[in-house]
Amino acid sequence: MSELHLPGIDDVHRAAETLRGVAVRTPMEESRWLSSIAGGPVHLKCENLQRTGSFKARGAYVRMAGLSPEERERGVVAASAGNHAQGVALAAQRLGIAARVYMPEGAPIPKERATRGYGAEVVFEGSRLEEALAAARDYAEETGAILIHPFDHPDVVAGQGTCGLEILEQVPQVRTVLVPTGGGGLLAGVALAVKALRPDVRVIGVQAAGAAAYPYSLASGRPVALEQMQTMADGIAVGLPGEVTFSLVRDLVDDVWTVGEESLSRALLALVERAKMVVEPAGAAAVAALLDDPGRVETPAVAVLSGGNIDPLLLGKVIRHGLAAAGRYLYLRVCINDRPGGLARLLAEIGEVGGNVLEVTHERMSPTLAFDEVEVRVQLETRSAEHAAEVLARLRERGHRIQE
Repeated sequence: MSELHLPGIDDVHRAAETLRGVAVRTPMEESRWLSSIAGGPVHLKCENLQRTGSFKARGAYVRMAGLSPEERERGVVAASAGNHAQGVALAAQRLGIAARVYMPEGAPIPKERATRGYGAEVVFEGSRLEEALAAARDYAEETGAILIHPFDHPDVVAGQGTCGLEILEQVPQVRTVLVPTGGGGLLAGVALAVKALRPDVRVIGVQAAGAAAYPYSLASGRPVALEQMQTMADGIAVGLPGEVTFSLVRDLVDDVWTVGEESLSRALLALVERAKMVVEPAGAAAVAALLDDPGRVETPAVAVLSGGNIDPLLLGKVIRHGLAAAGRYLYLRVCINDRPGGLARLLAEIGEVGGNVLEVTHERMSPTLAFDEVEVRVQLETRSAEHAAEVLARLRERGHRIQE
């Protein structure tokens, strides 16, 4: 096996020059809302406002700009759930290179359309990124096209590392950087830049719990594939760390945390409501980790919003899920006497305590009900988890039997 080539800080600085005039120096926004929760300054690095809607444009362009004329003539091929696809397509368009991108079935429609819009050919293959990547490798071997890996290449990591340079320039007093993590390209790049210039700064990777390959791989001392994955955060749903990224994460990153689906939903909703930022679930992972346990984050902290490419239909579903997770939706099954006026009294009592009823249905045929009872299923809006608890307490106080 050939010796693994890892990028260094000089490669990151060269990548920054390559990206001048191509990538956006994305905004750094201080979040008063998160700062109050964390007990110190928290900033948001808005890579959701990068060209193509995610940090991926950085690494893809640096990798492709380094191709020789002969390699460019052969074209490029990539595999992606969507964000890397757009980065490759944009770079190919700017550099005059033909591009084919393999996407797993079910990739978000806006990401597919945007990739085609930049001029790349899109082919669907498999249900997971790893299957699409295998198809891309086969195509490269058959045609001679250059495979542009979504994370496991020194040039890609160096390109993503330019985000780390910007973080240090924009928040020089930073103590902790939280980075959404899938294959590890962004995490490795940010850690490379930050640790080279400020080794005292903690760099934390954040993975979706349902697609967390790094904790087990780090514990095993090598990249280990997940047997299965399940998460709404398609942008970080990667089942196997790369060799380059694993080595850098192992050597430079302080810790890797995981967040659940409810945490991702709550964070995405909060970013929309409080920060006026639209992000995809993967892009909300760093904020989710901070909200899960703000006390473990030393401030000033920077949370990277890694991408904003979210299907509007998924956005609606995630917002509803986030509202439910935050206690803003309440679904009740209440047993009441099947007598005239019983339902009206129940709804009036909900209204008295400020609940807003959205939907009401009845169930009379159930073995758990007495002959003179009816189960009323009520969906309502509440202001918070505390308000939801107040609604439940009031109904129980009035003698209603609530099915758990």
